[in-house]
Amino acid sequence: MQKIKSLMARQGLKSPQENVHDLSPVENFRIPSKEELRELREQPTDPQAQQEIINSIEEVYFSNDSFDIVKYELEKLPPVLSLQEMEEYRDKLKQQQAAVSKKVADLILEKQPAYVKELERVTSLQTGLQLAAVICTNGRRHLNVAKEGFTQASLGLLANQRKRQLLIGLLKSLRTIKTLQRTDVRLSEMLEEEDYPGAIQLCLECQKAASTFKHYSCISELNSKLQDTLEQIEEQLDVALSKICKNFDINHYTKVQQAYRLLGKTQTAMDQLHMHFTQAIHNTVFQVVLGYVELCAGNSDTKFQKLQYKDLCTHITSDSYIPCLADLCKALWEVMLSYYRTMEWHEKHDRDEGTVSSSVSDGNNVIGAEETNFDRSYVQKKLEHGLSRIWQDVQLKVKTYLLGTDMSNFKYDDFIFVLDIISRLMQVGEEFCSSKSEVLQESIRKQSVNYFKNYHRTRLEELRMFLENETWELCPVKSSFSILQLHEFKFMEQSRSPSVSPSKQPVSAISTTITLFEQYCNEGNPFEIQVNSKDDETEDVLASNGYESDEQEKSAYQEYDSDSDVPEELKRDYVDEQTGDAPVKSVSRETLRSRKRSDYNLNKVNAPILTNTTLNVIRLVGKYMQMMNILKPIAFDVIHFMSQLFDYYLYAVYTFFGRNDTFESTGLGLSSSRLRTTLNRIQESLIDLEVSTDTTGTLTAAEERKEKVPSPHLSHLVVLTSGNTLYGLAERVVATESLVFLAEQFEFLQSHLDAVMPAAKKPFLQQFYSQTVSTASELRKPIYWIVAAKAIDYEQMLLLMANVKWDVKEIMSQHNVYVDALLKEFEQFNRRLNEVSKKVRIPLPVSNILWEHCIRLANRTIVEGYANVKKCSNEGRALMQLDFQQFLMKLEKLTDIRPIPDKEFVETYIKAYYLTENDMERWIKEHREYSTKQLTNLVNVCLGSHINKKARQKLLAAIDDLDRPKR
Repeated sequence: MQKIKSLMARQGLKSPQENVHDLSPVENFRIPSKEELRELREQPTDPQAQQEIINSIEEVYFSNDSFDIVKYELEKLPPVLSLQEMEEYRDKLKQQQAAVSKKVADLILEKQPAYVKELERVTSLQTGLQLAAVICTNGRRHLNVAKEGFTQASLGLLANQRKRQLLIGLLKSLRTIKTLQRTDVRLSEMLEEEDYPGAIQLCLECQKAASTFKHYSCISELNSKLQDTLEQIEEQLDVALSKICKNFDINHYTKVQQAYRLLGKTQTAMDQLHMHFTQAIHNTVFQVVLGYVELCAGNSDTKFQKLQYKDLCTHITSDSYIPCLADLCKALWEVMLSYYRTMEWHEKHDRDEGTVSSSVSDGNNVIGAEETNFDRSYVQKKLEHGLSRIWQDVQLKVKTYLLGTDMSNFKYDDFIFVLDIISRLMQVGEEFCSSKSEVLQESIRKQSVNYFKNYHRTRLEELRMFLENETWELCPVKSSFSILQLHEFKFMEQSRSPSVSPSKQPVSAISTTITLFEQYCNEGNPFEIQVNSKDDETEDVLASNGYESDEQEKSAYQEYDSDSDVPEELKRDYVDEQTGDAPVKSVSRETLRSRKRSDYNLNKVNAPILTNTTLNVIRLVGKYMQMMNILKPIAFDVIHFMSQLFDYYLYAVYTFFGRNDTFESTGLGLSSSRLRTTLNRIQESLIDLEVSTDTTGTLTAAEERKEKVPSPHLSHLVVLTSGNTLYGLAERVVATESLVFLAEQFEFLQSHLDAVMPAAKKPFLQQFYSQTVSTASELRKPIYWIVAAKAIDYEQMLLLMANVKWDVKEIMSQHNVYVDALLKEFEQFNRRLNEVSKKVRIPLPVSNILWEHCIRLANRTIVEGYANVKKCSNEGRALMQLDFQQFLMKLEKLTDIRPIPDKEFVETYIKAYYLTENDMERWIKEHREYSTKQLTNLVNVCLGSHINKKARQKLLAAIDDLDRPKR
């Protein structure tokens, strides 16, 4: 170090150790002597060699400044010293020292400019520090002056003002804390006022304020109290939300929703709301049913409250079943209406919010808007999903109630009322969530099928009783009578929903289609039990004595008291064929008058012909259709039972008035094959022909017999054997035409039945109409044939014809007596027909059939009389033609039927007398309508005189061949 100092001294540099105390201790270095410098110069200058010498220095020399070199070297000396070794070691140390010194010197010389520059900076810093010391001294002096003159006076005032401000802030905080302490009272008042949004807003503000003053110890307890209050508000809010389920109030619900939105629990509120609706449905139905069960039980026994709802429903009595069902549906309607109005509120609220959000578009509120949209979407989906859930719960509750009671013994009106209520409920479901109500349909279908089977079986038995006690007298109804005038068919007068009867339906509901929710949104209930409108309406269908008015009745009988309808020549015992031709003018007048009253209606308006039993059947059909209209799934069963009503009525009319094996065996085709098939089908499927019950029969056979009805028997009060009444013609007309009228009503109802009939079952309906309903009018032929067969004494005519001599030798100009006798019979028949028509209107088709039957039988009797002739000449054949022409001429004045039935049958037979042998053979083969006896008589009597025996045998053989297939 001394060497360095000496080097610095030689270069004229001043040591800074006087002024700078923290510099490196370079003053400890020794400055090399001249000899040492010389030695340094003598040292090799090879840097590599110099570096090797430095590297050979022991590591311990570089450790620290406290290292004692002398002691270290002395301790290294060996026990036996050697001068030469020591000198060599000394020289080595000197070389190392010299290398280090040279290295240091080189480094000093290398860093000298930087050293000089740094030394100058130190010197400059020293000068700056001295100047700063002077400035600080002056500042302290001035501060002492300011302290004495300004701080103690003016700044003291400022300190006091600051203290005052702090105290004012403290007072404000204390007042806020005091307000917070009193907040619970105001919160209670707001909850009592149901101002839930205000209460929550206040509570949240209090919590925010409490968090601001949480450094006060009194606030921690208040904060927990506010949290408890907030939880209490949420509980009361949940209770308020549950009240919405039974009685929706817009203001109330708006407050509740605002409160939940402030809490940020919109989705939770919706979940809770659906839970409350489910609970409300359960509690409502249970309380309604429980109330009726306890009311019917007549005591306050609490055992019913412990029963399950399903078991509770089984305790409902028949008398309280309908009121309970109505109240049940009314209560459920209130719940569903509340849900409907809840959805309505949300839709309106969403629209309003959407309008506001679209008009105010602020970029800072994007996140809030997204959260609101998410909540809105969640609420919408939850409400839509809740529709089907709530309706399913309603269906299950009502289904349990429906199946809890056996309704098979209910009155018809009661059961229809039940169906009507359920139908309204299904309509509610359709409007509520577009549901087809499969659960309700299946449950009511089971009850309906069970009820309807029992009901129909009873009605069939009643119908049998009515038919057996029916005297077949005319039930007087007005000419304007229509089945739509009956109460049972009121539902068909206008297209209406099954929920409201026409009398209960407002005009606006008919003209404009509105839903039940729209109609009863604000007031009323679609399940209100109203007084039956039948009490206020009367069926104006009955006429007085069969006339629309007394004047019509009087004028009709005054006009019909005379015999003016009957031609004068027919009133005489003898009709001269020369004067029998009436003037054309007279004939036309009589014909017109005859045509005017050709249906023997006494100038009555053409009122329908029906009986009380017919009316009863029509009413039954209306009741069946009511049930079918309300409950379409059982349409096939109902229509099947309706067809049985018609089948049984048709079978009864045929059995009473049309069954006669004698006349059916004539082969005149009175009963068509279709009619016979229909009657056989009815007898096999519906009529129980067994008199005694067979106890040994199988269960299946017993069930089949249970579905059948015994064949009805005609009342003993109905007399069909008197000739004066034309063998019960009035009763036959009433019975047959009432059946035809019934068929017409079924035809009228066909389109309505077809509309409700399942597609798979429509062939049954078509077959019923084509094979049964359409055959009703075909019963006229066999029924009126019996009257025609007995009304004219055909046997007497045969006897009179047998007394006529047909083998006369000259052409006669006078017809035979049997013609007059036959015309007298027809005149008497016409009078009796007029007498009957005073009791019962005889429709034109009926009178035509009667006349046709009588004329047909008369003509066939004439042919039969001609076939009994033993001998006949050509003049006799001319007499036959004369007789028949006289008969036709007089007959045409009595009837308007054209052409005369079987006219050709007689004329062809008479003309056959003139045929040759060859023509006769061909004629026999072409005319199979004649009997074997009649054909044989032609061959034997007429041709026997001018053909040989062989030819006669040949013709008889041909006749026998024709007769063989018939046998």
